[in-house]
Amino acid sequence: MTEEPAGGDLSRLRQLNAAAVLRELRGDQPLTLTELSKRTGLSRASTEDVARDLLGRGWLAEVAPSVGSVGRPARRYRFNSGAGRILGVDVGGHKVLALVTDLDGTVLNQARILLDPELGRRGRLAAVDKCVAQALAGADVRADQIWSTGVASTGLVDGTGKVMLSDSLPEWTGVDLTAHFRRLVGGPIRVENDCKLAALAETWRGVARYAKDVVFLLAGLRTGAGLIINGQLHRGFANWSGEIGALPAAGWQRAPEHLNNWLAGAKHPTPPVGAAQAAPPPELESVFVAARRGDREAGRAVRGYVRDLAVGASALVLTLDPELVVIGGGFSRSADVMVEPLRRELDRWCLRTPEIRVSAFADEGVALGAVRLALEEVESTITAGLRP
Repeated sequence: MTEEPAGGDLSRLRQLNAAAVLRELRGDQPLTLTELSKRTGLSRASTEDVARDLLGRGWLAEVAPSVGSVGRPARRYRFNSGAGRILGVDVGGHKVLALVTDLDGTVLNQARILLDPELGRRGRLAAVDKCVAQALAGADVRADQIWSTGVASTGLVDGTGKVMLSDSLPEWTGVDLTAHFRRLVGGPIRVENDCKLAALAETWRGVARYAKDVVFLLAGLRTGAGLIINGQLHRGFANWSGEIGALPAAGWQRAPEHLNNWLAGAKHPTPPVGAAQAAPPPELESVFVAARRGDREAGRAVRGYVRDLAVGASALVLTLDPELVVIGGGFSRSADVMVEPLRRELDRWCLRTPEIRVSAFADEGVALGAVRLALEEVESTITAGLRP
């Protein structure tokens, strides 16, 4: 005889059933109760109970029947992405970028503030406050309407949202970002390293969304890595995974010297008359611009940079044997002069060179990863049977 589930077991079963229904409706066309029943494996009666509960809690919306339908149309349901709002924030060395999205991750508004990399802790946090306020105001969203917030920060971040170590930003080590954001918005706050979140964005909506094992290289004014293993962001025991750049022999610490040396000994290329100059690239990108135009010394500098980048990248490839290597960050805009040299270097050192792809997110990938981190928190509340 089948044993009746206990109270706790029954509650857990309802939570799992609700999660199964929502999973089928996320990113799909509206479905009828019969279609949901077939997809989830639940009985039609159980499916109807779950749908009624989720409608009452705001997770689902009923779709109006099509005009001209004959007879009594079956009820159709969709995921109510407008039920809540998500905030994703990238706190970097040169900018703060804040995105306000719905529960599907569709960006409703964004705000960006450029920063001096030498700005201290107080000034950077004040810029964060201003950027978040602008993003919320532009989306017509109150701070208490945010269901969940994801925050990306340069440096090593612990599980509580505190920056354990930051070599690149003055006074940033020790900043408690979770505590700071609790004063700005409602809902849970999750904080993570920017390279890790850039990797998460690629597997969510980027060039690596169909890959299970990925090495993400953040190539820009600094170099970092994020690792995806078996489809999941890999953090490591103390959240320090991917920090191979801390090893001098990996080459990442000295890689920018090749670009800086060219800048010190060459005149910066002048953009042609009429070229768009509203958002000039960072200074180091002028090396890539010159290499693209055929400047031999600039080309040599880029190849030197890529050789050093490839040392640490090769170590990660040999360790993880990934399906993909994804290049992101500011320098990904110049991937046309980086990919082939990088492939040649990986061919030298790796037993198998994985496919190399270039991120399409430019400098927005980190903030999108922060959004995805916040959405994971919301999705966990679905399974727990709670509403943010």
